Amino acid sequence: MKDNIILTGYMGAGKTSTGVLLAHKTDQVFIDTDKRIETDTGRKISEIFETDGEEAFRAMETELLKKLLDEGFSGVISCGGGMPVREENRKLLKDLGTVFYLKVRPETVAIRLSGDSSRPLLAGETEEGRLNKIRSMLDIRDPFYMSGADAVIPADDISNEEAAYEILTYMEMHRG
Repeated sequence: MKDNIILTGYMGAGKTSTGVLLAHKTDQVFIDTDKRIETDTGRKISEIFETDGEEAFRAMETELLKKLLDEGFSGVISCGGGMPVREENRKLLKDLGTVFYLKVRPETVAIRLSGDSSRPLLAGETEEGRLNKIRSMLDIRDPFYMSGADAVIPADDISNEEAAYEILTYMEMHRG
């Protein structure tokens, strides 16, 4: 098992916050794939979606994973919410490290993201529309998250600190 910790899950699941904590606790490098793509391209994710489309962005995610593998990345990775939908990405993530799915209910996401206008896939939705879109997207994505994960962390009712503790405990128990 690789020591790299990979966090997947829907937007608002706590991947970035938990990832930063994990990197600090393990004295490792932290990468948020969305932020890395923004840095590499000099463009916001919303701009990439608007200008190039979602498929172009998904291709950028795949290329980033390949690059991290080629470079021998070591650390903690917080993945964009749609990254595990591509089969190729699920395989690359497993090759990179131990994959944790931070699983949340649609209602939790809606509460956590209320007032957040930076999410291109939820832009322009009413509160009810956002919840319906979140439900729909989670219904589609959950099987991909599940099939790509080594472990599932129910993240609705725990803090980022508690999620980090569960992940570190799992890593310790499964260390070869």
